[in-house]
Amino acid sequence: MKSTFSGWRYLWTSIDIRRKLLYTLGFLALYRVAANVPVPGVDAVALATFRANLGANGTFFNFLDLLSGGTVSQFSLLSMGVYPYITAQIILQLLTPIIPALQKRMEDDPREGQKWMEKWTYILAVPMAALSAIGQVNIFNSYATQLGLSQIIPFGFSGALLLPSITVLLVMTGGTMFAIWLGELISEYGMRKQGLSLIIFAGIVVNLPSNLVRMMSDEQNRWMLLAMTIVVLVLTIYAIVFVQQGRRNVPVMYPGRRMGNRMSMPVKGTLPLMVNMAGMIPLIFASAILQFPAIVSSYFVSSEIEWIKNFALGTQNTFNGTGGTYWAIYFFMVVIFTF
Repeated sequence: MKSTFSGWRYLWTSIDIRRKLLYTLGFLALYRVAANVPVPGVDAVALATFRANLGANGTFFNFLDLLSGGTVSQFSLLSMGVYPYITAQIILQLLTPIIPALQKRMEDDPREGQKWMEKWTYILAVPMAALSAIGQVNIFNSYATQLGLSQIIPFGFSGALLLPSITVLLVMTGGTMFAIWLGELISEYGMRKQGLSLIIFAGIVVNLPSNLVRMMSDEQNRWMLLAMTIVVLVLTIYAIVFVQQGRRNVPVMYPGRRMGNRMSMPVKGTLPLMVNMAGMIPLIFASAILQFPAIVSSYFVSSEIEWIKNFALGTQNTFNGTGGTYWAIYFFMVVIFTF
């Protein structure tokens, strides 16, 4: 116990660690401030009515809202988060072994190849963010139309809607690039190489206080719910730490060396391999990819051709995060990305 308290005390006595923590908290606070800025042109009344009438579609939007830290439900300029960047990263990583020129570039000089990969990931993130913005607006408007509500945000590329629509795309794309930039600042000045992960983590845990207040408002069951929440939270943290710190010691034998006329004996040792070497990357990759079918199908839900419209609606229902098909595909994609 004494060592634990001394470890916490060391966080503030070490100037370098204290500076990194303050930078990280400052950048995350700036991200949360920007997350409350709505996209220009959003009809706040229509958005509130839409959220109140989601019904069966609420699970899909609640899932997106959970990953974004409430920015989707507010139609914030950061509602897409850093996922377009992650999608761009996935595309380039999948193309590298397929295209010989890319693979040769990475093998000839891995350091320069990594810099090239990072540069083009940033470049590709811009059109991916624009496409995601179009898809998100179309998804909201199409669901609002199905519910018999007015459009949440007027959108189109003709007539009087052209300039407002371009403004929406620029703002949402800029919001994504701003989130990526904050993640890079955290990686550089704060928690090293953990910027984007902390951005995603902050978006998920930001709803915990409001959920706790809502849970405690239930006077009849609040203490039981609080106890269950604490137990589940502790067990979850324990399981995560147990798996993350898990190692598999692979036995290895180093050959002996000749020193003059003497030959040293072989040395036995172990090579510790992490059980969870992939970390959170497979989960993030799979969730980012599975959002795209719903985004692409949103372009065709208003088609005048009946079979295209039905196919688009079926695709949206399949990838709305509620059915067993979605979670089965998600499971297999996580397994594939892990290996």
